[in-house]
Amino acid sequence: MSRYTLPIIDKHSPFQIEFEPVIRDLILHIRSAVPKSVHSIYLYGSVARREAIPTRSNLDVTLITTVPLTNKEQTLINTIKIRFQSKYPQITGVTFNIGETNDVLQLESIFSWGFWLRHCCVCVFGDDLSTRFGDFEPSWEIAKNMNMDIEEWLDAYTKKILASQDIELQVELQKTIAKKLLRSCYSLVMHKDKGWYDHPILCARKFLEYYPEKQTEIERVVMLLKGRKIPKRSTIALLQEFGGWVVSEFNKIERRIG
Repeated sequence: MSRYTLPIIDKHSPFQIEFEPVIRDLILHIRSAVPKSVHSIYLYGSVARREAIPTRSNLDVTLITTVPLTNKEQTLINTIKIRFQSKYPQITGVTFNIGETNDVLQLESIFSWGFWLRHCCVCVFGDDLSTRFGDFEPSWEIAKNMNMDIEEWLDAYTKKILASQDIELQVELQKTIAKKLLRSCYSLVMHKDKGWYDHPILCARKFLEYYPEKQTEIERVVMLLKGRKIPKRSTIALLQEFGGWVVSEFNKIERRIG
């Protein structure tokens, strides 16, 4: 095995006790909402890594279906999000990442879905598709597949923040895009660093080892991540200026490495 093979999340240890009832209830609700289409259910993020902080962490879910969800099924999934956010105070909400088995098992999805299920997720129901893939090594292919959509994220969240009228909503939007931006920063150096990090602060630290001149910008993004109430115009300027630099750096590396 290569010394650069990426780690796999523990699939056997129990989850943190505070989150176990939420996970059990979630599986029941998903199976009820999409009984004919559900193939497998996975957790990712801090709950999957057993690093979640009660009342401060999301429950992040990857749902793989056998066929596309109907409009009714999509509505039911959205209802689960709303119900769980109010029912379980130990989580801040539920996020869903949804895919179809045909897409997951396509050869061209190996560096996106293959890596995601193998190294970032833990199966909690159904046929574990992560077993269809071998272990991955750090590469530019993985990095760009995970975060080269940062331009679309920046555009979408800039519009959402501009439109927000409530400061609390604005703070939540800032935190979400800050996480994505810091993870995207690490994707720029993953192929050099020979690792993989999901925690945004660790991503930031590793990124700065290669781009120390971006210290000020990273400190400002971390302020967004930590929920500081920052003027809207300052947030937008940061997303446009530093976010724009990240996008251009992705394109530069892609032209060089391909």
